[in-house]
Amino acid sequence: MTAILLAAGFSRRFGSQKLLARLADGRFVVEAAASNLLAGAGSVIAVTGRDERLMRVLGDCGCQVVVNAEAEAGMGTSVGAGVRASAGAGGWLIALGDMPYIRPATIALVLNAVNDDAGIVIPVFDRLRGHPVAFGGNFGGELMALRGDRGARGVVAAHPDRVTLLPVDDPAVLADIDTPDDLEKDFPHHRS
Repeated sequence: MTAILLAAGFSRRFGSQKLLARLADGRFVVEAAASNLLAGAGSVIAVTGRDERLMRVLGDCGCQVVVNAEAEAGMGTSVGAGVRASAGAGGWLIALGDMPYIRPATIALVLNAVNDDAGIVIPVFDRLRGHPVAFGGNFGGELMALRGDRGARGVVAAHPDRVTLLPVDDPAVLADIDTPDDLEKDFPHHRS
């Protein structure tokens, strides 16, 4: 299994590079997301655009950085770039760089739940689907072919019979950073 952190977005709603904005604890948004993912998954491929500062921060966190030259074509191309960089993996955990509070234990739970029978595992909190999402190894071709801004939603929609909804007690699976106001929200019980 390989964990892929998507960090190639353009932060249009945020107004600036939100992944390099500071959280209340002083860390960068993407630094917190990468640290939790590394703690829960062991190793991480971070997919970025051509942002040198972002690439440096992720490299300093211990991520393998892969540049998506097609980042402007949407999140799907970033998923594909990460999967191509780890094509021999037995599956993939897709995480978002703007979700800094997910507990490492939750990440490990999702990662460990995916297998050939549970082809796609989605964490659920309060009956709402969240992130990160795990895909078994047989979805590699479909993940590499993704385009546009829907990420892997099309793969999930195409295989409803292969989806396992995994209840978790971590509200952070639903908590992303979209606006500067979101930075002010403190989730102290999610810090690792």
